[in-house]
Amino acid sequence: MKKLLTLLIFIPLVSFGQKTLKEKPEINLVKAEAACGICMLNMQGEECELAVKIKDSKYYVIGTGIDDHGNAHSKKGFCNAIRKAEIQGKVINNKYHITYFELVK
Repeated sequence: MKKLLTLLIFIPLVSFGQKTLKEKPEINLVKAEAACGICMLNMQGEECELAVKIKDSKYYVIGTGIDDHGNAHSKKGFCNAIRKAEIQGKVINNKYHITYFELVK
């Protein structure tokens, strides 16, 4: 009985201390289109790489890869579809350095 009471008291204390893994950052999120730069965004390059289009500007991405979000060559993959995303980061040397990337459903 004591073990059960201890367990019932301990579980809520531990669970309130947990931090969620996918918290959206409070800093400016940018709405962008994400796809393969070569296959879908008509950019120059050597191989399939993830790129984002923000307004009329296109950038290859540093910090997340084309296959990190599913198979790039599947029906809804980045080489076959342009997907909406919320991103955060900054442009350095004409590449978008991602600090946050989430596809919008």
